[in-house]
Amino acid sequence: MAKYLLLKHYRGAPAAVNDVPMDRWTPEELAAHVQYMRDFADRLVESGEYVDSRALSPEGTFVRYDGEGRPPVTDGPFAETKDLIAGWMLIDVESYDRALELAAELSAAPGAGGEPVREWLEVRPLLSDAPAGAE
Repeated sequence: MAKYLLLKHYRGAPAAVNDVPMDRWTPEELAAHVQYMRDFADRLVESGEYVDSRALSPEGTFVRYDGEGRPPVTDGPFAETKDLIAGWMLIDVESYDRALELAAELSAAPGAGGEPVREWLEVRPLLSDAPAGAE
C-alpha cells in the first residue's frame, strides 16, 4: 500500500471541461457536488483506501522565520496556496495506477448544470511511500 495526495486546484492546473466557477453554481449544484464527494469517500472507507480529506478555506497566510526575536514575516510576492489549492484527499492504495483511477473518478464530480466538472487533479505520492517508477 502507498499513500497519495489528490489535490483539487482553484487555479494553476489546466481548466476543467465544465469550467464554471463554484461561486456561480446553484445551491442544488453545490449540494450535488458535495454529496458526490461524500459518497466517493464513503466507498473508499469501505474498501480501506480512504485516509482523510478536507476542503480548504480560501483564507490563508504564508509565514516564515525572520530571525531570533523578530516577528514572523507573512505573505509575499508569490502565488499562495489559498489561491491555488481548494482541497485534498489522502488515499492509501495498492498501486500508482489505482491512485490514477480514483483521481479520474473524483474528477467526474458534478458541477454546473449537473454535468461532470472533469477537472484536473494532481496526484502526489507521499515521499516516504513513493513507489519506484511513479512520476
